[in-house]
Amino acid sequence: MYDKDTVYIVGHGRTSSDNAITHHYKIFFISFVVKIETTEIIDLECSATVDITKKFVHSLFIGKKLGEFDEEIEEEIKRRYFGSSQRAIIVAYKDGVKKFNECKQRYYDQ
Repeated sequence: MYDKDTVYIVGHGRTSSDNAITHHYKIFFISFVVKIETTEIIDLECSATVDITKKFVHSLFIGKKLGEFDEEIEEEIKRRYFGSSQRAIIVAYKDGVKKFNECKQRYYDQ
């Protein structure tokens, strides 16, 4: 399904204790499928409990880059996503950027 020039990265963030995600998954995560060379996010899933939330988070990231933190993505999340997991999405995104760069440096930048 995914080309050999892609990697799978999981970013984590915490949600509030009363959030349904916390009760179901214990932690919020976003799983990114990323093209190594272009850093383009080509697919993703997240641990939201409602399908429309998963689709909306998907639309926030598809086609964007994971190679470096983009403040415009953070601002878009703040401007458009008003669920209780807003901060967790931003933290999971930052964690995904960090892990992608660690992966790329360790295995692909030689």
